[in-house]
Amino acid sequence: MTLLVLLASILILVVTIYQYDEQTKDYNIQRFERKEATTIKTIELELTNKTTYPVNTENLTKIFQERIYEISSINKLNISIFDLHGNLLASSKVNAFEDKNIPPLSYEILNELAQSSSHRILIPIVKDGMGYQISYTYINDPKFKRIGILELQFTQDNTEIEDELEEFIYRLSLVYIIMFIIAIIFAYFLSSYITKSIKTISDRMQQTKLNERNEKIILGSASSEIEVLVDAYNNMIDQLEESAVKLAKSEREQAWREMAKQVAHEIKNPLTPMRLSVQSFERKFNPEDENIKEKLAEYSQTLIQQIDVMSSIASAFSDFAKMPSQKREKIEVISVVKLALDIFYEDFITYKPQEEELFANLDKTQLVRIVTNLVKNALQASEKEEKPQIEVKVLSDTKNIKIMVSDNGKGISDEVKDLIFEPKFTTKSSGMGLGLPMIKNIIEAYDGTISFSSRVGEGTIFTVILPKE
Repeated sequence: MTLLVLLASILILVVTIYQYDEQTKDYNIQRFERKEATTIKTIELELTNKTTYPVNTENLTKIFQERIYEISSINKLNISIFDLHGNLLASSKVNAFEDKNIPPLSYEILNELAQSSSHRILIPIVKDGMGYQISYTYINDPKFKRIGILELQFTQDNTEIEDELEEFIYRLSLVYIIMFIIAIIFAYFLSSYITKSIKTISDRMQQTKLNERNEKIILGSASSEIEVLVDAYNNMIDQLEESAVKLAKSEREQAWREMAKQVAHEIKNPLTPMRLSVQSFERKFNPEDENIKEKLAEYSQTLIQQIDVMSSIASAFSDFAKMPSQKREKIEVISVVKLALDIFYEDFITYKPQEEELFANLDKTQLVRIVTNLVKNALQASEKEEKPQIEVKVLSDTKNIKIMVSDNGKGISDEVKDLIFEPKFTTKSSGMGLGLPMIKNIIEAYDGTISFSSRVGEGTIFTVILPKE
């Protein structure tokens, strides 16, 4: 609205100036034409009725020698009379403050005048900041024979009109400044009224969450457009709650299906060698064999190993399903991390704490579990490197501690980065894919975060941030 008022003001101002300029030009031309008509009529009367000289080119100087000044003074024009070849015969400029050296008329003017259908040409010029209107017409004797050329020069004085224009622009600008201020005030209150309801809707939309109960919007008074928007939002809230319930149910069912598949897969892994061992023992069993006791012991040991694997799978699944308790006690983090690293004998594992002592309210056992799991993953990622390097850093700020574990291993490809913290069993002997999801649960239970950055072929950096309090 304010922009429209401003643009309208500028456009009206431009149009006003343009209109004044056009009117001034038209006024000057019409004024000059009136003076020109009067002057020509006066000269014709002089040649027809008043002069006693024969009317011809040679006598024009004698006829208008004194009379030209009277005509010029009455009509406020500069008058010059030339013969048909453009030579000066008489002029009112001789006693005026003008250039006394009046040159003959140019060939272009003579030619243009001769070819003009009205036998008249009008030339507007601007010199030294002043505007002039100059016309050229033929002087005829009583028998309409051309005997000379009449030049009339009118000096345009637009001072009065320009003063009026400046005064009008000043008043118009004052009016539009007041209108502009009123428009700004009106637009402010109008926009505040309109955006009040929209801000309420915007704030409520920002608070909308999928996993929480969302309140509907209730407005006391609003425009019909806002009411339509509020109704649409409230309907969306109802649909969102229904979708959230369906989504949660679907996710739980999908999670259980995936977990059941993984558990069944992991249980089948040790069952296969157990089945093969039983079948082999059944085929080769000979009660009379001298080494029957050693073979029976070997067979029993194989079954016990596979049973232990199945037991570890069940324990890992149980540990993952059980949320860690938020036990908090004041511990010295630097020494606890060093204690966690003492179980590793590899000389390429370096520990670089940036402080000598660092205290935080955490669970010592769970902190050890976090560090050992990350270092084990780093060892597995670097096992094929000729010169493996694993570095553990501990940093802190006013509120948090930061533990960084980096390696120069194979890295993590982009295809599996989104799956790295998902519970996923594996057939590796070193673990079953529940380590990272498990420590992620521990870290998030303390309102902490775990993240990583990795490049294939260069290595990985895991960063754990835990609050001190």
